[in-house]
Amino acid sequence: MHLGNPVERLGLLRALGLMVATGGLSMVNPGILVAVPFVLLVLFLPSRFRGSVLVAGLVAFLAFGGNPDSGLWYFERGWALLVGGWFLALTLRWPGGAFISRGIGAVGGAFAATALLFWRRPGQWAVVDWAVTSRMEDSAAAVLQALRSTVGPQAIPAAAESQLLEVIALEGIIFPAVLGLASLAALGAAWWAYNRLNRAREVGIGPLKDFRFNDQLVWVLILGFLLLLGSSGAVGRMGSNAVVFMGVLYALRGVAVVLALLGGPTILLGIILVVAFLIAAPYFLAGAFVFGLGDTWLNLRTRRGVQSPR
Repeated sequence: MHLGNPVERLGLLRALGLMVATGGLSMVNPGILVAVPFVLLVLFLPSRFRGSVLVAGLVAFLAFGGNPDSGLWYFERGWALLVGGWFLALTLRWPGGAFISRGIGAVGGAFAATALLFWRRPGQWAVVDWAVTSRMEDSAAAVLQALRSTVGPQAIPAAAESQLLEVIALEGIIFPAVLGLASLAALGAAWWAYNRLNRAREVGIGPLKDFRFNDQLVWVLILGFLLLLGSSGAVGRMGSNAVVFMGVLYALRGVAVVLALLGGPTILLGIILVVAFLIAAPYFLAGAFVFGLGDTWLNLRTRRGVQSPR
């Protein structure tokens, strides 16, 4: 894989960032989220690489290995097939469309198909919900046990352990939204890998400062708030997940607006943003969300002549 020019190297850095985001966000196997869409793209889209089928077969063999009797094996691969299939279909229909539009569309289509399936068989959702929560609890228990074994039995105060359990419970509630965000990042990594395999001029994913999406998606956020504030139970949970998913996208859009208005990312600006996030994450995210939401109506980057991403 030749990465001789700056554009290709920047594309690699973005792809690595997306892979890190997939791993950090995903509560399922992140490798599956990247591998399955990549295999579908290689098999069903035109390829200049003669060994593409062999590469796809090898990746598919690795992706569908493992023990099918282990927890989320079928759900992980079924979800990845849905997301990858929708992304492939949208790419075939709109080959020149912006990645983010196809990516969000694929995640939305996968959610719709999954909701229909679980509506017909609600007991299956209860099993998946329980398996995800159990996996998170087991991971947290393993970390706590390792700390106690290394530092001592009193390494973790009871209050901190209680807070950790509350965080796990919250993550269990917003699991679908986080899975959607991880899947979107995974699609970006898979799309980059497909383009690099075929040595396409297109890097696949644009710079962060160009990140934007259809302004009409603000209605998903509004509907999410209405469901969250006006309902409880399953409907309220749907609202909270819609708010989290769109809220993160708008916060990311807000960061993109700031980067664009300041002339693009630099090392110093990156350090400042990371430090600001670490010191005051809630305020940082709230401010970024406001910038991103405001960009829906103000189109600040359009006024500055920033082009839409591909």
